[in-house]
Order: sequence, then C-alpha cells, then structure tokens
Amino acid sequence: MNMLEASLIKNDKKAYWLIGIFSVVVFLVVAVLGKVQYKANLGFDIHIFATLNAIINSLVATSLIAALVAVKNGHYLLHKRIMIGALILSILFLVFYISHHLLAGETKFGGTGLLKVIYYTILITHIFLAAIILPFILLTAYRALTGEYEQHKKIARYTWPLWFYVAVTGPVVYFFISPYYT
Repeated sequence: MNMLEASLIKNDKKAYWLIGIFSVVVFLVVAVLGKVQYKANLGFDIHIFATLNAIINSLVATSLIAALVAVKNGHYLLHKRIMIGALILSILFLVFYISHHLLAGETKFGGTGLLKVIYYTILITHIFLAAIILPFILLTAYRALTGEYEQHKKIARYTWPLWFYVAVTGPVVYFFISPYYT
C-alpha cells in the first residue's frame, strides 16, 4: 500500500488538548446560542445562512462519499484533499450556523402528527450526533495527518458514518423547518 507521508509531527498530548479544548468551546458556543439573539437589520434575509448550511452539508455528504471511493481505490492524495475540503466546508458551516442562530434565534416547527414525530426524531438524533462527532472528526484527521493510518482506519470506521449521517440529516432538518422561518 502506497500511503502518504505524515503532514504533522505526532504529539498526542498536545493534540488531545487542542482537540478537547476546541470541541468544548464549539459545543459551549452552540449551546449558548439557544439563549442569545442579536437583533440587527443586515439588509438581507438572515435565513440565507440556513439555506447555505443546507447546501454546505450536502457538499460535505457528497465529499465524504467521494473521499471514501477515492481511498477504496487507493487514491490517497485525492482522499486527503477531499477530506481537507470537507473539513473546510464544515468550518464554514459552523460560522454560518452561529451567524444564523445568533441573528434569527430559534424557529418553532409547526408540523403535526406523524410529520412532527419524524421531524423531531431526525432533529434529536442529528443534534446529539452533531454535538459528539467533532472530537472524533478531529482525532480521525489527526491520525491521518500524523501518518498513523491503521489507527486512522479504525476510528474512521465509526467517524465516517456518523459524520455522514449528520451531513445528510442537516439538509433534511432544513427542509422540514424552513417553511416556518419568519
């Protein structure tokens, strides 16, 4: 197997601290957003951020599939580039997510019956997995960037499907909730 050379020097202690701190800070910022709203007239529909996030999540899901195909076919550099792209898209998602929730606040779902049950089932699983996946994504990337490919493969077997689920259910949640944006 012709693997790539490591891009980072291994330093697990420092990496674990950085991954932990970043993950906790992101989690806390997102959690606080549910209680804070900043009223501002930006001159455009602030729900554009939610629309962009649905698009970005779709691109992340597509990237994850493309990266999986690339690595299965032994195209490791292509896999790496696609995954770095997915990480960059995820950072952009986070900026837009924070912007949207800070400016728009919470939106209540107005559906009823079975539609409401389906929506909340998808939403709850999406939120739960989105809350816990970040450190796993970062650790998986770290293992690859330090050239620890066996460890990378072991954790990616769990990280990939969870990240994919979050990326796919994000746009699904958007399509359920977007009619209720005011």
